[in-house]
Amino acid sequence: MNFLAHIYLSSDNELLTIGNFAGDGVRGGNYTRFPVAMQAGIQLHREIDTFTDAHPIVKQSKKRLHKNYSHYSGVIVDIFCDHFLAKNWRQYSDVPLEDYVNNFYSSLNKHFDVLPTRFKKFVPIMIEGNWLLSYASIDGIQLVLDGMNRRTKGKSKMNEATKELRAHYSDFENEFTLFFEELIAFSTKKRIEIEKQYHI
Repeated sequence: MNFLAHIYLSSDNELLTIGNFAGDGVRGGNYTRFPVAMQAGIQLHREIDTFTDAHPIVKQSKKRLHKNYSHYSGVIVDIFCDHFLAKNWRQYSDVPLEDYVNNFYSSLNKHFDVLPTRFKKFVPIMIEGNWLLSYASIDGIQLVLDGMNRRTKGKSKMNEATKELRAHYSDFENEFTLFFEELIAFSTKKRIEIEKQYHI
């Protein structure tokens, strides 16, 4: 899952949500240096990633991309998932997507000091470019994939993946819809367990 999905699969607790959002910026046991609720979010992030990577529907989506993008196919599927979540947002939330992401941006600014170093560097760029809202369009996804390809110095060719997205759009969307229903159930149960574990 990519940023929007991790945020959505959190809770009303701001620090838990930020931990889930920023989980990729924390390696190994380094998460214990963060506030307790953020630690819970980082743990939830890892549980979500483990569940996602092992799921047969996700593997099916990755297989469609593997020939052209090899091990980058998982990253691309994560980004596609954020596209379908943003595009179909009204099915998942009563809060308009623009309001939802603006509230999250405010939360990020409020808690900026606790973000992992790598996230402090790109969060202002993310907010300025309004990445989370832009995911709803293929053009927005294209910008994300362009940036990812630049970071791999052109090796990943991820900037070309919107071709597959357009060619197999219904397949990717149907797979997302089926998988995300299961992921919501899993992450809700896991979040409640983690909140009890951390007494938050």
